[in-house]
Amino acid sequence: MSMAGSADPRVSARRPTLWASIVEHWSTGMACAVLVALIAFGAATIDGFWSLLNLRSNLVFASFLGIATIGQTLCALIGGLDLSIPFVLGAANVGLVKLMNEGVPSGLGIVIVLVLGGLIGAFNGALSQRLREQSLVVTLGVGNAVLGLVQILVSSSGVSGISGGTIEGKIPKWIEGFSSFNHAIGIAPAVILWVALIVLTILLLRRTWLGRSLYALGGNPTAAERVKVSSRWTWTLVFGASGVTAALTGILLLGYTGSGYAGVGDPYLFTTIAAVLIGGTSLVGGRGGYGLSVLGVLILTVLQTILSGYSLSQAAQEAILGALIIPTVALYARSPHPRMLI
Repeated sequence: MSMAGSADPRVSARRPTLWASIVEHWSTGMACAVLVALIAFGAATIDGFWSLLNLRSNLVFASFLGIATIGQTLCALIGGLDLSIPFVLGAANVGLVKLMNEGVPSGLGIVIVLVLGGLIGAFNGALSQRLREQSLVVTLGVGNAVLGLVQILVSSSGVSGISGGTIEGKIPKWIEGFSSFNHAIGIAPAVILWVALIVLTILLLRRTWLGRSLYALGGNPTAAERVKVSSRWTWTLVFGASGVTAALTGILLLGYTGSGYAGVGDPYLFTTIAAVLIGGTSLVGGRGGYGLSVLGVLILTVLQTILSGYSLSQAAQEAILGALIIPTVALYARSPHPRMLI
């Protein structure tokens, strides 16, 4: 039989893996180059950029964004986006204060908030998958509804309720200390928690069947279903994890600010998606990883520090951050999606 016109199956099987490796390393190299350039620029132009206080505070801010971005990264890998993150974050922030004001022990209150965050996320995932993976519309609607409901419930208690989106309460010292960049150990425990979650998330994605299932589902849903990867359960689990990390971020921000605020999550609607995209993870699934998102988080944190150092207004900072997305999309959009390589 003539072999003309037929490719060596061993070569064709290697092509997607080889190309995916090239794309991933290229994305990592680009993100690292941008991060190094920003650090060099900030160090050269802003006084106190390398001060210990600035470094500590930047790590704390990065940990908040980094933990919230875990869920967004997982959702992106399967081809979804979680727009409920800022709303779940804000609901957890004010909800925990309300629980503690009602006499619920802080530890139990945190468990309740995390469980509720996970249930909300799981509902988002199950409903999104059921409605043909319309995650943007579903998560935005559910998120708004959840935050509105929490504010109604909190406000129903009169003087101890919410006013102007803010609820006051006595925050335990250990919660405040967890997010303090002046902690006695020299670094905020929130940063240590983030580092631990980085390791766990990367190991989950690279070394477990569940992690490989995420890439398979994002790369080719039909093929993934044929090898017994359940789209319904994967979407439910991934969005549930996103709800937990969003709620956890809201708890950490409560320790940092010292009071509950319903709008505390507003900046995270844009920045979690930006961190995923800038790092090089595909928003349509199947390519990237949390290590890349960490680079995106660090890039955004350093960039915001530089913009603040130049005393730019919040509006100007948002305009520059938004403009940064355009060339990023142009660069990464040129790489073919994994399912196009089959």
